[in-house]
Amino acid sequence: MTAPLRVGLVGAGWVTAHHLAGWRALEGQASIVAIADPNTASAQARAREFGIPRVFASAEEMFDAMPLDAVDVAAPREFHAAIVRAAAHRGLAVLCQKPLAPTFAEARALADEVASRSRLMVHENWRFRPCYRDLAGWLAEGRIGEVVQARMTLWTSGLLPDEAGRLPALERQPFIATLDRALVMEILIHHIDTLRFLLGELTLVHARLGRASPAMRGEDRAFLSFETATRAPVALMASLTAHGRPSAPPDRLTLVGTLGTIELEEDTLRCIGARPAEYRYDLPACYLASYAATIAHFIASLREARPFETEPADNLRTLALVEAAYQQGGWDSRR
Repeated sequence: MTAPLRVGLVGAGWVTAHHLAGWRALEGQASIVAIADPNTASAQARAREFGIPRVFASAEEMFDAMPLDAVDVAAPREFHAAIVRAAAHRGLAVLCQKPLAPTFAEARALADEVASRSRLMVHENWRFRPCYRDLAGWLAEGRIGEVVQARMTLWTSGLLPDEAGRLPALERQPFIATLDRALVMEILIHHIDTLRFLLGELTLVHARLGRASPAMRGEDRAFLSFETATRAPVALMASLTAHGRPSAPPDRLTLVGTLGTIELEEDTLRCIGARPAEYRYDLPACYLASYAATIAHFIASLREARPFETEPADNLRTLALVEAAYQQGGWDSRR
């Protein structure tokens, strides 16, 4: 592959603005030549905004009408499997938003089915954020020695009414309110994957899930405890109804090592110990950069015929931990 990739985008929801900005940042290597969504008004709006020449009402119509090299799937998760199968049937490379499917079993079956017909990468952009790539570099350098404890938190007031009585988290992503599996499957899946990226494979030790907001069908709080391969404890705690917290705060992460400590707090990544260092980030730019970096990895891996970092086999290990969290957490959305 030497010419720019011809890519079709499936989906025109809120997240696709970030996808399209990422593709636009890689102009010359690839271009979005078509977009498909049953809501053709939204698809047409995205097409006008980003100069996409063709609009279709379905992925199948787009696949049949357009000569494509690859597909970017950014539709709701319940449609991922069907779209990936249709793309794989045509031999197209696929970049699919997480999760591959609503459950681990469905995702594993999908990955097995399309493995021989398509290059498939999961769009798991969280680990591609510049702050986490820099942090991974520090760990690889041995700046804090062996990690012996870790804690990651996401405390947000996004499901508490603001001054106008609105719920900020649902103003941004209203579909979350309708999900049986909400906080862990839709949000913390990113954090679990990032912890795996930084610390290696994890084992779930304990899980407790719950719901406080009457606006939610699924869970809005979680406490998850993991162990690394060296039995270092890792805590992941989150709540979308935490009073006194911003409606959309950044992650907080602390890694305690034998030679130092790494902290990510607000816009600052700090290493404390024998080899101190500190980086500051423009958080909105950091977030947008993760999409471009994910897409750049997809393109480079296709061109160089090398494995994807977030290939299905890797992502299934994240999904297995998500599935275990629901099983051990005793979660039942009907409660």
